[in-house]
Amino acid sequence: MRISLIAATFVALPLLAACGGGNSGSSDQKAAAQPTITQADLSKALVDSGLKDQKLADCAAKAYVDQGISQDGLRAMTKPGTNAQASDPDSMGLSKDDADKARAATQKIVTDCISK
Repeated sequence: MRISLIAATFVALPLLAACGGGNSGSSDQKAAAQPTITQADLSKALVDSGLKDQKLADCAAKAYVDQGISQDGLRAMTKPGTNAQASDPDSMGLSKDDADKARAATQKIVTDCISK
């Protein structure tokens, strides 16, 4: 059972594999033009990507948001149609800071969300 729960955590990897969009406009303009990604949005994106356990999705989303991933990083994580196999596994398509935070959150998910 533990293996299946760990495997479920990795369903989130496609969300972390999103590549950044174009660089037109300043980041302030882009942030103002786009809605804020909430913990609920991230949880829904996890479920929509194939994670069938809503409680695990909610816990994982909380871990990612609590870790302080930027709005750009959260937008990348919720972008539909991403492919973990196609992205750089080291950066997962996120900024270095957000990738570090995502890795820390993933560790927290394994210890806090899956063990419950």
